[in-house]
Amino acid sequence: MPEFASLLRAARNGDEAAFVQLFRSVQPALLRYLTALGGPVAEDAAAETWVCVVRDLHRFEGDEDGWRAWVFTIGHARLRDAQRKEYRAPLPVDAHAELVDRPAPDDVPEAVGELVTTEAALRLVASLPRDQAEAVLLRHVAGLDVPTTAQVLGKRPGAVRVAVHRGLKRLASVLGERRAPDGCNALTTTNDD
Repeated sequence: MPEFASLLRAARNGDEAAFVQLFRSVQPALLRYLTALGGPVAEDAAAETWVCVVRDLHRFEGDEDGWRAWVFTIGHARLRDAQRKEYRAPLPVDAHAELVDRPAPDDVPEAVGELVTTEAALRLVASLPRDQAEAVLLRHVAGLDVPTTAQVLGKRPGAVRVAVHRGLKRLASVLGERRAPDGCNALTTTNDD
């Protein structure tokens, strides 16, 4: 982002274009993170996150990495709030309507197509235990470093590294030894986790 400090200063002074740049620097990754963990409440949690960001923008002090961590921390809290609210007031589900749009189990081309989509990958990550899913999403989807991920989750960096390692290992075992069409591994890891 060009000159983060000047963008932040301008956004605090009411410059809408500056705030839009700050918003766009985080929103796609934030929404992917919230969607993978929160499903149907993700968009509401993201909206609530930005309401809090606008309200408290004058309080934020930090650099670009701090900005991302701050927004993800707020998003993490708003997601928990939305999930608690949803849990308290469950909605009835029409099983017939839910099953009508699903492909038959023997629709192989459809199943293969779904496996290679981003949504399928996010669902696979979301199937991990919560601590592992959160850590993997923040590290590899949102692109946060280990200390920033630890800050967002309220954990120690070592705990984040372990959660990411275990999550990636579990994903690798789920995916098996499958290889992508170009011969690359379907899942790769880095040593910085």
